[in-house]
Amino acid sequence: MEIWINPACSKCRSAVDLLDAEGAAYTVRRYLEDVPSRDEIRAVLERLGLEPWDITRTQEADAKELGLKEWPREAGSRERWIEALAAHPKLIQRPIITADDGTAVVGRTDEAVRDALGR
Repeated sequence: MEIWINPACSKCRSAVDLLDAEGAAYTVRRYLEDVPSRDEIRAVLERLGLEPWDITRTQEADAKELGLKEWPREAGSRERWIEALAAHPKLIQRPIITADDGTAVVGRTDEAVRDALGR
């Protein structure tokens, strides 16, 4: 199990605290420092069963500067979104937990983190 975190994020810290309390074995990836490649973003999207716009933090300054709210949310624009996430990792929703069964969750709630633990 791996968790993508920003240590400054309270949701990330809560998720890590819960994983620790449950005695889970996991690896921390500080994704702002160890930026995921486009291929890694594609892989995590597949594991999540989501599209890139589903995990994009559209209220971030970078998102506003790029005008992401106006970008089409369709298959033809998918790579453009992935490129933006790779170039601006702050835009990636957090934390993302990749479960041992090959799936993943966005662990913003205790329930989502527990869901990942149960996989």
